[in-house]
Amino acid sequence: MSADNLPSQSWRTFLRNHADGIAAIDLFVVPTLGFKLLFGLVILGHGRRCILHTSATYHPKTEWIAGQVTEAFPWDEAPDHLLRDRDASYGNRYKKRLQMMGIRDGPVAPSSPWQNAYAERVIGSIRRDLLDHVVVLNERHLRKLLRQYTDYYNGDRTHLGLAKDTPNGRAVEAIGSIVSFPRLGGLHHRYART
Repeated sequence: MSADNLPSQSWRTFLRNHADGIAAIDLFVVPTLGFKLLFGLVILGHGRRCILHTSATYHPKTEWIAGQVTEAFPWDEAPDHLLRDRDASYGNRYKKRLQMMGIRDGPVAPSSPWQNAYAERVIGSIRRDLLDHVVVLNERHLRKLLRQYTDYYNGDRTHLGLAKDTPNGRAVEAIGSIVSFPRLGGLHHRYART
């Protein structure tokens, strides 16, 4: 069978084979106490499903998003590919910034959120685990909540896709009594042995 007749790999296979070099970016809307709309941003590494960067703004302009990518990937830590949806906020300055950083822009097909499934999933987790239980006051408050959630998600929250490990990794503790440590103001807990 010639190389031209071989079937191409599926999207899922591509993501699995290149997970360590892929990150995803996405925006989500958060209403505030004063009924204003804030935009949260999350950047997620596919390899260990680690949240790499979060932020919030009332006005997600191209320049701001480009700056967030720079903050997320200092020096030589940039992924090979950065997946995103086709939102108009990802304009020319964003694309030029990726090009300067050596990152390939990966817009998914129109109306295909499943192609950016990890980012969509983490946004759902942020909503279910945090935002459905608190009232966001303002931009500063949302940034603080997202920083706390990132610490919880990367260090304490286990994932079936990681064989019940956390993105940062966590040692199995076999000896000692179990103690509960509150996270996110008591919304969640980390259980450990002492």
